[in-house]
Amino acid sequence: MRAVEVLREVEVVACEDTRVSKKLFSLLGISLNKRFITYEDHNEADTAQKIIDIINSGQAVALVSDAGSPLISDPGYKLVRQCREQGVYVTALPGACAVITALQLSGLPTNRFMFAGFIPNKDKARQELFTELAPINTTLIFYETAPRLLKTLNQAEQIFTGREIAVVRELTKMYEEAVCGSFADVIEHFSENEPKGEFVLVIAPPTEQENLTLQDIRPQLISRLQQTSLKTAVKEICEQYNMNKNDVYAFALELKNELSAR
Repeated sequence: MRAVEVLREVEVVACEDTRVSKKLFSLLGISLNKRFITYEDHNEADTAQKIIDIINSGQAVALVSDAGSPLISDPGYKLVRQCREQGVYVTALPGACAVITALQLSGLPTNRFMFAGFIPNKDKARQELFTELAPINTTLIFYETAPRLLKTLNQAEQIFTGREIAVVRELTKMYEEAVCGSFADVIEHFSENEPKGEFVLVIAPPTEQENLTLQDIRPQLISRLQQTSLKTAVKEICEQYNMNKNDVYAFALELKNELSAR
């Protein structure tokens, strides 16, 4: 209700798509007799100062996103930053946010988590991102699109071996769904049920590192071998996972020979 009241009172509304925002205002019974400004990735730099000038002229401005919470994988942080630099008052009105809602529904640890945004659409970039984040001892949260979901899940399974995952879609909407379990479970579900809507992936933290086997660190070791020397790759893996140097070296040598033979 606080958000509705503020949207009624402001004179100017900055939004991604004026049509979407006007539809929201109509549903809430708010007058459209306001100034609507398009604020998106393509014009963010130019429009930020324009908005600040409007505020300095005495008018209140609301920044609205098409869905979810403003600034979360949406433009806006540059505007907030410029407002702070120029002494312009800014406040936030709590509302729906897919990151937090998905985490709440996942059943995975919530005491520490990392939002990593949208997953890259290229295989190599996706592999590098997963490999980089896999060792971090925290719950990981990603956004993904329906067409790429299964491909992403299959690739992620190779990196996040043995972990639980929650795949949550269409949050706060009519077809909201949370599928939780192993990677095999969710891959089977969405292989049988065509992925539709907007997805959030929530991946459990790593298992205790002292229980890791050589096969568990295989994807990370392969990735390191492709980027650096055998000696450096073994050193980094041993330091990261506290594993026996001789065991890792022997395993790395096997992997390096496999890669050379391809």
